[in-house]
Amino acid sequence: VFPSLAQAQASVANEVYQELGQPSVFLFCPTEYCSSLCSPSPSQSCYLQTIGQELLPGIGVIWTGPKVVSQELSAVLLEEVEAVLRRRPIIWDNLYANDYDCRRVFLGPYMGRAPGLMSRLHGLLLNPNCELQANFIPIHTLGTWFQSELGSCAHPDHAGTEAVAALGDSQGAQDGSYSPQEALELALHDWVAEINQQALEPGR
Repeated sequence: VFPSLAQAQASVANEVYQELGQPSVFLFCPTEYCSSLCSPSPSQSCYLQTIGQELLPGIGVIWTGPKVVSQELSAVLLEEVEAVLRRRPIIWDNLYANDYDCRRVFLGPYMGRAPGLMSRLHGLLLNPNCELQANFIPIHTLGTWFQSELGSCAHPDHAGTEAVAALGDSQGAQDGSYSPQEALELALHDWVAEINQQALEPGR
């Protein structure tokens, strides 16, 4: 019936979206959901070009970055994805996902995401560790990153990769940019307080 997989997917997604009354949040995960799955690149992918053209504009499209688990996200990549999808992507961030190797638990700070990314995104979802309690630091530091991004949006002169300090800069908190090390220290402080509080509860 359909000349391509992308047209079939877009048609079904559009019909479901309209049948549901065009809800404010409706997410579509493409078959090519990261750069490494695109041939030869996101901007040259016939599949993504069709999705961008055919998918109704109110439908959000999920993207994981350069890879399924992306160590870095850049504004340049997001610009390329936005252009081909004709909408800002929703990042499904697998930085902490450990369902593919449950022998590992990821406890580091949220990092590797260029400053000023929020203006390039329609949203951001964090795929956490399978172990609930192990996600305190990931979620806490994501919150700190988000606050720094809000600060950048409030002060346009500080937005963009050229004007904001590098992600690893220890002076981040002083100039309004994000410092993973400082975010980690804040998270550890609050996590220890949370653990101590739980230890005092009856039956613990």
